[in-house]
Amino acid sequence: MLQPILSLFSAKRTTKRTVTVLYDVIAITLSLYAAIGLRIGKLEIPISSVEIGSLIVTVVVTILVFAKLGLYRAVLRYMIVPALGHIVLAVVASALALAISSFYLHSYIHRSVPAIYAGIAVLMLGTPRVMIRMYFDRYYRRGKPNVLIYGAGATGRELAYALRQGSEYHPVAIIDDDLSKIGNIIYGLRVYNSNEFAKLNDLYQPVKLLLAINNISKAERLRLVDRLSDWPIAVQSVPSVEDIASGKAQLTEIRDLDVADLLGRNTVEPQEPLMKACIEAKAIMVTGAGGSIGSELCRQIIQRNPKTIVLFELNEYNLYSIERELIKTVRYKNMQTTIIAALGSVQHRNRLLNLMRSYQIDTVYHAAAYKHVPIVEHNIVEGIRNNIFGTLFAAQAAIDAEVKNFVLISTDKAVRSTNVMGASKRMAELVLQSLADHQSGTNFTMVRFGNVLGSSGSVVPLFREQIHNGGPVTVTHPDITRYFMLIPEAAQLVIQAGAIGHNGQVFVLDMGEPIKILDLAKRMIHLMGAREQGNEENDGGIEIKFTGLRPGEKLYEELLIGENVTGTEHPKIMTAIEDMLSWDEMEYVIKQLDECCHNFDIKCIREILIATPTGYSPKGDIKDFLYTDQSFQKQAIGNIH
Repeated sequence: MLQPILSLFSAKRTTKRTVTVLYDVIAITLSLYAAIGLRIGKLEIPISSVEIGSLIVTVVVTILVFAKLGLYRAVLRYMIVPALGHIVLAVVASALALAISSFYLHSYIHRSVPAIYAGIAVLMLGTPRVMIRMYFDRYYRRGKPNVLIYGAGATGRELAYALRQGSEYHPVAIIDDDLSKIGNIIYGLRVYNSNEFAKLNDLYQPVKLLLAINNISKAERLRLVDRLSDWPIAVQSVPSVEDIASGKAQLTEIRDLDVADLLGRNTVEPQEPLMKACIEAKAIMVTGAGGSIGSELCRQIIQRNPKTIVLFELNEYNLYSIERELIKTVRYKNMQTTIIAALGSVQHRNRLLNLMRSYQIDTVYHAAAYKHVPIVEHNIVEGIRNNIFGTLFAAQAAIDAEVKNFVLISTDKAVRSTNVMGASKRMAELVLQSLADHQSGTNFTMVRFGNVLGSSGSVVPLFREQIHNGGPVTVTHPDITRYFMLIPEAAQLVIQAGAIGHNGQVFVLDMGEPIKILDLAKRMIHLMGAREQGNEENDGGIEIKFTGLRPGEKLYEELLIGENVTGTEHPKIMTAIEDMLSWDEMEYVIKQLDECCHNFDIKCIREILIATPTGYSPKGDIKDFLYTDQSFQKQAIGNIH
């Protein structure tokens, strides 16, 4: 019986509107007939052309008012009770039209009939719409998993409304800590205190808790997330108000918690004068522009209205991606910035020099580097070529092109490193310090910081994937700790450090307290609605598996080599005074290192890195693939002799 009615909802929009209008015409006619019948007390009603004229006027006015109020644009299955207000308003107008038309046409309609008609018409026109809405609400709710919403503010209310209309989740209740909101009803959902979570969890068995609070401080949000991590439910959040307002995200785009919530770190707002000092109305080059740090540098730079930005990147797809993103930003903000997407390697000095001269570059942010510790440990020559010689060639090209500022993005792994990657980055710092002492045309500064959360090499995406797959979550060592920072914060601090730096300075970013990786893994397991595996295997929990330290990896990272550290005008940026080489000494080291790389003499490379003041102290044997391949070593030695 319902099948013909249900099939109507898959028809074309014009067909559905036509059927709705026809129904309304019939309902208005029957309502008027019933009103007159009730008034005179009998079903047989004398009808003349005058009464028919009043009916036509009433129908036309009612349909026009319905159309004006948008009731034929609304989709019936998504109508909610407030739409009945429009129906009542339209029926009042209809009753007035009936009274006025009957008066002027001198029909025999009694003066009380319009009032009776209005009551019947509201029922005839409103009841089917409400019933259809209720049917579809129950129909769609059957297949939607239950969720709880945390936050009864504006974001929570909008989320509740959007979810009730959507097809993904069924909101069952709202939780809030504001006592003035407890007991309120929002779109049919009751607001409960957070103390009642256990009762709601048992009653509704929700699949997740959606965090819909964007108007609290970061410290308050961190405390809230820390409390929620103890609740046995997956926690996700809605996009920030800024992302929704800018069009970057939709309200219903439910996401995993932001890495800032996992990090538990308060950031400092950037100082705009420092952010703009080396960028605004200037020509900028970013090497490694498609990487995690490089691409965020580009996003921060484009917001400060540079004249030109040259994106220098070896990976073609990464270059295409960041170029397309920046072009959208420029068009959206109607900016005049010129974007140049340049393919190339930092090991090609002439390519760098031509680009810097052609676009009259003012500032270079050198983010191009191989940063994955085990991979560089297995590919030592390429790591040295890219990280040391790539930095040297980029710096020499900057000097020749008369670039004013050159900023190197370094790493905490450069400090007393046990791996080649860290040693190569410390050597890159030494190269720039030597060049800074050798000339004064280009201002060289180095910025050293720890891991960034959410980058391609970060543990956060890896842990998320492992937890989604049911585990195990792999941690190298139970005591391993790391300094962490958010990518946008790191990029902002790099730009600000470059603005306050003097030639040859090494800057160290305040990374806060180091974080235990095991604690981060446990926090993510809880917030994703899972639990750790107990003493018994296959108990449904997520196993945390310790895999052992990888080649060249340390338990603890450091940011400073010595104790000579002083503050700067920025509270999160410090400067360090550390050992360096003269340019003559560095030139000799570079020449030796180049010869060893050319001959693939891995042992020679290691000896040079140890002898140079890099603080390099390798643990264990050489892990390079070609060095461990004895057949290649014999062939290489034969070619040399």
